[in-house]
Amino acid sequence: MRKYKVGILGATGMVGQRLITLMENHPWFELNTVAASARSAGKTYEEALGSRWCMTSPLPAKYKDLVMRDAVADAKKIADENDFVFCAVDMSKDEIRAFEEEYAKMECPVMSNNSAHRWTPDVPMIIPEVNPDHIKVVDYQRKRLGTTRGFISVKSNCSIQSYVPALNALRKYGIDKVLACTYQAISGAGKTFERWPEMIDNVIPYIGGEEEKSEQEPLKVWGEIKDGVIVKAEGIAITAQCLRVPVSDGHMAAVFASFRNKPSLEEIRYAWDNYENPIAGLGLPSAPKKFLNYFEEPDRPQTKLDRMLENGMAVSIGRLRPDTQYDVKFVSLSHNTLRGAAGGNVLMAELYCAKGYIQPK
Repeated sequence: MRKYKVGILGATGMVGQRLITLMENHPWFELNTVAASARSAGKTYEEALGSRWCMTSPLPAKYKDLVMRDAVADAKKIADENDFVFCAVDMSKDEIRAFEEEYAKMECPVMSNNSAHRWTPDVPMIIPEVNPDHIKVVDYQRKRLGTTRGFISVKSNCSIQSYVPALNALRKYGIDKVLACTYQAISGAGKTFERWPEMIDNVIPYIGGEEEKSEQEPLKVWGEIKDGVIVKAEGIAITAQCLRVPVSDGHMAAVFASFRNKPSLEEIRYAWDNYENPIAGLGLPSAPKKFLNYFEEPDRPQTKLDRMLENGMAVSIGRLRPDTQYDVKFVSLSHNTLRGAAGGNVLMAELYCAKGYIQPK
């Protein structure tokens, strides 16, 4: 098959760098364009990065000499030369909304890592193993935008991907209320310990805007398409507390849940162990073989040991037990820049390609 030509907008940031590593050996996608702000335009990718490369693997040699584009000024050329783009730019939300719509209206599909369009009613917020059917709302979005190819799709906040998949397997029991406390890695703020020494031996009990996202975004993910928009799920109350912890990668959640039809612990384990993955069989290159993985050991999952399970694309679960205030409690973990950000974005793009929403030009 001919590979899809791909651009990365915001290629020098933390998520952009992670996307670069994921493109290096991707069987479907060929990195064609790297773009960022006007400051980087005209430089090679290596020059634009300077000393900011923060992945554990080295910068792929074949991308070092790619010439950076201005993501704004060169938008038309970038849109014309690529089958779709990944977007991880650093702008205000209003600027991002306009920026991504501009690319979509130039008939270039946008796979966004940004939060700006998460609450645009006809923009799907996709976790591929949870709500792949939401891609159908793109047909309505294209009518609104007046496009035939172009559209925008977003991934959800990184923190909810540590626990929403585990809860999704239990929705048939009627989730009533959820309390989630998340312990989030510093890479979620685009930082390393070298660049944020204040986080060493420290916990910050506040992440701006994160708790609202954690409480509201699952309801859109679990929503349904009605009259051309996605309507939030009703009847589920979620409260969250989000803390920044001194961990490089990996978001962990302590989850408490009650149900209208309370399942036994055995039924919960069965639901996790036998999760019916709606994208199984599509052959998506980035999809984990087993999405939900339960650990029997009382001290698992652990961030350092388990965040890279299935190349960082699986969800790890453990410590399921009864609770005195809620029906049950458990702990879950996912890799925030892979499953929760760049990897989830790549998997979302693979889904759109497999379903024919993105076609090579």
